[in-house]
Amino acid sequence: MRVGACALNQVDMLLLDGRFPPPEGLPHVNGCEVAGTVAATAPDVKGLAAGQRVLVFPGFSCGRCEYCVRGERTVCVRYGYLGAHRDGGYAELVKAPAENLLPLPAPVSFEQGAAIPLAMLTSWHALVAQADLRAGQTVLVEAAGSGVGSAAIQIAKLCGARVITTVGSDDKIEFARGLGADEVVNYRTGDFVEATRAWTNKRGVDVVIEHIGAETFERSVYCLTRLGKLVTIGSHDNHWGRLDLRHVYSKNLRVIGTNLGSIVELRTVLDHVEGGRLRPVIDLTFPLADARAAVQHVLDRKNKGKVLVVP
Repeated sequence: MRVGACALNQVDMLLLDGRFPPPEGLPHVNGCEVAGTVAATAPDVKGLAAGQRVLVFPGFSCGRCEYCVRGERTVCVRYGYLGAHRDGGYAELVKAPAENLLPLPAPVSFEQGAAIPLAMLTSWHALVAQADLRAGQTVLVEAAGSGVGSAAIQIAKLCGARVITTVGSDDKIEFARGLGADEVVNYRTGDFVEATRAWTNKRGVDVVIEHIGAETFERSVYCLTRLGKLVTIGSHDNHWGRLDLRHVYSKNLRVIGTNLGSIVELRTVLDHVEGGRLRPVIDLTFPLADARAAVQHVLDRKNKGKVLVVP
């Protein structure tokens, strides 16, 4: 397919610093989240035509292992991502299995489409499928300025929940409120655990969406109420995190690990985007030739939402 836009993802950052080495070595093309048009198909492919606007579901599974057979393809023993386990979208052209392509509705731009497949889908799966979020519950979303954070705030509000979120600078406070957050705390100048306890009148939140790791993981557990759920979907700061088990067993907490959702869930998210109920948040778009500057913008944590590259 011909790339219309490719979104940067934390997977790219992990690849760049060696924490997620490409399985087949270098050279390697990053880029997990891609929207564009079909350029050519194999002779046996049906239902796709050159020029058709499409979105790539970035997860690949074998379809044969015990987990795939059980319908749990995201824990396939050979699971991989476009841009991580095979060459991705930092390019003019990218190759993907026909079964991983979804039609991109006309009202959804390539840039909006590219901001959906990992960040929005992962947030949807974490909150809806894993946390079973209900109207009236409370949620702590870490890092509102990230792609996952900006998506999770919107999805939590769509579910009818109340949201407290963290930011790393004061200029992101109004940005987070604009996404629907009810309370925002700058974690560099305030204690998000104490802020969460105050906001909930010492009760704690029902759900935490955590994707930072290290100290943030440990402290997020302290924000949960009894029977609360912490859903961890990444470890972008550090892969290691401590856990005070007394809080887990005495409060009957659930710590849930998850990654990408299913292609069926991606269709659902895409329907909400097309209907205007969810909005992919795009910070900046860079020419592909300036991919280095785009990556540095994310590494410096300046972004408010997704950063894209376009050929």
